[in-house]
Amino acid sequence: MSEEVEMNVKNEEDVGVKVDCSDAFNTSEIFLFGSRDEVLQWTRLLAHDIGFVVVIIRLDTNTGVRGRASFLLIACERSGEYRPTKHNLVRTCTGSRKCGCPFKLRVKPVLGGDNWMVKLICEIHNHEMAKSLVGHPYAGRLTKDEKIVVADMTKSMVKPRNILLTLKENNDNNYTTIKQIYNARHAYRSSIKGSNTEMQQLMMLLNRDQYIHWHRLKDDNVVHDLFWSHLDAIKLTNSCNLVFLIDSTYKTNRYKLLLLDIVGVTPIGMTFSTGFAYMEGEHLNNVVWALEWFRVFS
Repeated sequence: MSEEVEMNVKNEEDVGVKVDCSDAFNTSEIFLFGSRDEVLQWTRLLAHDIGFVVVIIRLDTNTGVRGRASFLLIACERSGEYRPTKHNLVRTCTGSRKCGCPFKLRVKPVLGGDNWMVKLICEIHNHEMAKSLVGHPYAGRLTKDEKIVVADMTKSMVKPRNILLTLKENNDNNYTTIKQIYNARHAYRSSIKGSNTEMQQLMMLLNRDQYIHWHRLKDDNVVHDLFWSHLDAIKLTNSCNLVFLIDSTYKTNRYKLLLLDIVGVTPIGMTFSTGFAYMEGEHLNNVVWALEWFRVFS
């Protein structure tokens, strides 16, 4: 599955380019929509088929105050000019999508009715259309319904590639990439964690899922070592207590803690996880502490 995208940054090849989209956005017909969201959905899908992305550059809602009226002003994402946040910072190795594209649509409600209509203000683009929008940061954004699907499948331990495949099967016009799926999963887990740190979240989950765990602190607020095991694993350990394999990973987490894994072996040669331990280091003191707690229930 390709994740490449034609960035279409402003360059010399775009000078003098004119692309007319009046045939797609035909002004001779009157488009009526039941709501503003329907207008946005129709405009975005049509723009994606052509090869560009539309954005809302101005929005107002009629609140009954004089001078205010409900309308939308939609333009190409490459409209306007790039404005750096730091004027003293000059980047010569990057480009900008902004090229002053004049394409614009105006959306407003029909007088005396509940429908919305679209009026084409300028149908010209001053740049080439993208050959593919796959990987585009805006076109590949997840909708609210898709974010719910990602959250539900993440809770069900579905792999990211299978989540992406499900989204694309449900929507043929989906331009999401695997990186955006990872970002959505991270955002979902961060929303669940809230203000807790990773270690606080781990402790909360251990208590919630009824794991047996022990820990010792360093400097009264830093976890020195942490050992945990599940009740079902303890039952298997007491039934099959002849052979155990113990090893620790060299890859540490953000807290620089090694993961010690204890695996038991059944009489028929099958293995099961007996217990786990986060250790400050692979030293005798740390390993002995973890094995002493393992001996408590084995």
